Order: sequence, then structure tokens, then C-alpha cells
Amino acid sequence: MTVRFSNQLVAEMVQPFWAAVQRGEFLTDAAAVAGTNRWRGLRWVREAGGVRPWRGRDLKGRCLSFAEREEIAVGRAGGESMRSIAARLGRSPSTISRELARNHRSGGGYRASSAHVLAYERASRPKPAKLVTNVVLREKVEQDLQRKYSPEQISGRLLMEFPEDLEMRVSPETIYQSLYVQSRGALRRELAVCLRTGRALRVPNRQGAQRKNRVLPDMVNIAQRPAVATDRAVPGHWEGDLIIGKRNASAIGTLVERATGYTMLVHLPAGYKPEQVAPALAAKIQTLPMALRGSLTWDQGVEMRDWKQVTVAADIAIFFCDPHSPWQRGTNENTNGLRQYFPKGTDLTAHSAADLDWVADELNDRPRKRLGFKKPFELIGDVVLR
Repeated sequence: MTVRFSNQLVAEMVQPFWAAVQRGEFLTDAAAVAGTNRWRGLRWVREAGGVRPWRGRDLKGRCLSFAEREEIAVGRAGGESMRSIAARLGRSPSTISRELARNHRSGGGYRASSAHVLAYERASRPKPAKLVTNVVLREKVEQDLQRKYSPEQISGRLLMEFPEDLEMRVSPETIYQSLYVQSRGALRRELAVCLRTGRALRVPNRQGAQRKNRVLPDMVNIAQRPAVATDRAVPGHWEGDLIIGKRNASAIGTLVERATGYTMLVHLPAGYKPEQVAPALAAKIQTLPMALRGSLTWDQGVEMRDWKQVTVAADIAIFFCDPHSPWQRGTNENTNGLRQYFPKGTDLTAHSAADLDWVADELNDRPRKRLGFKKPFELIGDVVLR
């Protein structure tokens, strides 16, 4: 099959994207590292089955990059000599000479895209996967997958059942690769549902060291929150979170006052990166009187990376929950469950700031059982009028 040029052949673009994904970056941020958009990054992940390609990892310096091939094409089109191009790129003149001789178009001339495709095809070392050539082994693996064995269990049982037969051995990683990377042509992708996760795409295993980028700088733990905020005795202590929209592409911020249940919604039309959340959140909190700016409790989401800016701008103390402890923000979690206004799987950018204020007014006009069937705006009004 003839290979056509695409950005997926450009290792210096694709590999930084996959490295960011494995570090635990959001897909939007990983795509930005590669100089592309979220939708193209999502397409790369889907086409690769969620498995980072090996081609181009730790690209050796002796291999010309696509950017260098573009420089060669521009230089030759401008009549620049091979020695001049080589000096500008820090390469040997013989390297430029071989590149032009090997990868020029059949009709004459040199183009970076066609040269890159030719080099990509020449560098390929196609080798049939073991589960393609060994039919007996493949059938055994498929049978065990259908019995809900994990790849590790399958690999271990093969060693026990066929201790002397080296051809009846396969590593767990080979099974995973054969399931998720369809170009290997070994196992049917639908067998992936037999795995315990049932995922159609493989998800990187983000170990502790890979998650360090998600730790918020100098965050203050909820254990240090004053007791007056914990017992809900005095209004002015808030819980915050995000409602995420379709394909994780949009969001709305939610703020719920712990004592009264009063709700405010934060408009985030441009997205929910840290640099977008901080100013919008600070602006919303600044609409409150100082008597209601006691504290704000949030989870450890990366959107709050710039929490110190919010603290300074809005003059409010911010505390962070323990990981995987949504009950520490129970009031907010229950409010976020009111999805009749913002159904899951919808684009939240369709709602204007006025729309969000209208929804908040409706929520605040509902009588609450825990408040003796009083309404949040009635209780918060008492505080404002004091």
C-alpha cells in the first residue's frame, strides 16, 4: 500500500504529543505541544488505538527531520549549493548529496513531503507479528481472551502449558499491541471488550512520577480550613467545581455556598485552561460582598493551577480536597447533579453568561428540605442585608 504524506509521519511533531499524553496532560494541552489542535490529536489517538507508536522515538541525530528536508527544498529551489545548505543545517555536504539523490521525485526536483515519504518507506522494517504467523498460538490467545483472561494471565498459562515449546510463548504487551494496533493485523479489535476495562482505546498508565505536573503549587489542604467553614455555621464558605461538556471541550464553573446552598455559575466561553479559569472565577467572586468571601474549597484539578491569582484578586482563602474525595465537597457535587439544564454530552459554549445567571436564579429560588424548605436566595439575602 502506497504511503501518503501526513503529519503522522513527522516524528518531531507526533512524538512530543504522545509524550505529553503519557505524562498525563489533557488532550488539548498535548495537541498544543505538537502545534496542532485537539481534534487532530484525538484522531491520532483513535487511529493508533491509544498506543504510542515506536517509530520516531528518540530520533537519532543522523536522521534528517522533516523541518530539515523543508530547508533543503527551499534552498535548492533558490539555487543554493549543497555545501551552503549543509553548513546552514550543521550537516555534512555528503548527507545533503545523498538525500537529494535518494529522495528526489521521479519527474525531477525535490519536495520535502515526497522526500519524507520515500525516506519513511525505506526505513520501514516490516515484520509480521507472531500472532499473525502462528495460527495455533493466535487461536489459543483468542480463546483465552473470550474466557476473560487478562494478557498477563494468558502469557503465564502458556508458559505452564507449553514449557518446552518456544513458539507458544507471547508477552502481555504483544497481546495488547495486537488488540489495539490494527496495522499489526493479528487480533480482532472487538476482542478488546473481553479485557476487564472493555476499552476500545488503550489508556496510558500514568504512574506517580508522571503525575507530578498535576500537583498544584503550594496548595493548602482542606485539613487547614477553619472549623467555622466545616460546620456550616456561618455563610460565606463556598465549594467549587466544573461541569464538563461534550468531548471535554467546554465547561461551566459552579460555586455553591455551604450554609445556604446559594449557587453561582461561572461562564467559561473560551475553555477551562488555568489561564481562563482564574480570571473568570475571580471576577465572579468579586461580585460578592466581603462578608461572603470566607473561603473556597476546590478539588485538585489542574484548572486551579493559578489559584493564588484568585486569592489575591478576590481576597478569598482557597483550600483543596484530598485526591479522589468528592464527599469533601458534597454540597457542590449534589448541585452539579442537577443536569436538567446542562445535559451530559452537550456543548456548554451554547449557553451565554445571561443564560447561566438565569439557571442560577432558578436554582436559588427552589425550596430546600435541609433548609426547612426555605430558599437559598432568602437566606443569602439576610446575610447581605445585615
